Amino acid sequence: MSTLICGSIAYDSIMVFHDRFRNHILPEQLHILNVSFFVPEMRREYGGCAGNIAYNLKLLGGEPLIMATVGDDAAPYLDRLDALGLPRTHVTQVPGTFTAQAFITTDLDDNQITAFHPGAMIHSHVNTIGQTRGVTLGIVAPDGRDGMLEHSRQFAEAGIPFIFDPGQGLPMFSGNELLACLKLADYCTVNDYEARLLCERTGRSIESLSGEVKALIVTRGGEGSEIHTGGTRIDIPCAVPTRVEDPTGCGDAYRAGLLYGIDRGLDWDQTGRLASLMGAIKIASRGGQNHAPSRDEIAEAYRKAFGSTLW
Repeated sequence: MSTLICGSIAYDSIMVFHDRFRNHILPEQLHILNVSFFVPEMRREYGGCAGNIAYNLKLLGGEPLIMATVGDDAAPYLDRLDALGLPRTHVTQVPGTFTAQAFITTDLDDNQITAFHPGAMIHSHVNTIGQTRGVTLGIVAPDGRDGMLEHSRQFAEAGIPFIFDPGQGLPMFSGNELLACLKLADYCTVNDYEARLLCERTGRSIESLSGEVKALIVTRGGEGSEIHTGGTRIDIPCAVPTRVEDPTGCGDAYRAGLLYGIDRGLDWDQTGRLASLMGAIKIASRGGQNHAPSRDEIAEAYRKAFGSTLW
């Protein structure tokens, strides 16, 4: 049975500036800011939360089904989905738009200046959960605001358990809207910064908010993660990566591990550790979808990291 991944499909254009922004952006001149950066290095990556999550879930042996909106420039990405064996039945092309894309410039100190164009993503609400068949689990990942609200409601109405993953879209929602989505969802996952913002917006603690769902997961980067469920907190250690190359998409890889564990009925300790491992595997490669371990290699990495086996 399929896991429905609602979220963005995007292109990431990543450029490297061979200097430091601070040498060109002067504090006393911010009122007349007009700078240009020569970027001799550039690469274009396939990204977006839905694309990244589905890619990682496919590596694990899951059956991801993407629900997203793309623009007139989507042909290369759609061809990639076909090559990966990821169905695009519910990937809708919106005429007259661009696919969502981020333009990221990084300097020698790893500071970043990013411009994000949502494009077709803001039309994500044109897709509906009722269009799907055979879906037993889902996730509402960062996407167009209306789409995230509608898909949360539609998952609940269809009786399909889902993860609410507001991510970088969290500031778009009021406290009441976030609480409403939590009450509809079965699970919620946020990083530590998003967790603080979630608490500020709702006026409630993480412990209190966790009572609205079966499990509330908070990731803390290199410090591991924690799963609040049934009134208890399970601390998940961070899997040690073979190297640290690029954090882009690590959170999406983690979420794929969560979805796989929930779908396969793993306990929360196993699910969290698998999610942690997927993030560690991803961080060793540049871009969100360039790591390609086999399922057996993932199993062996899990054994080495945690001293036990999953399959």
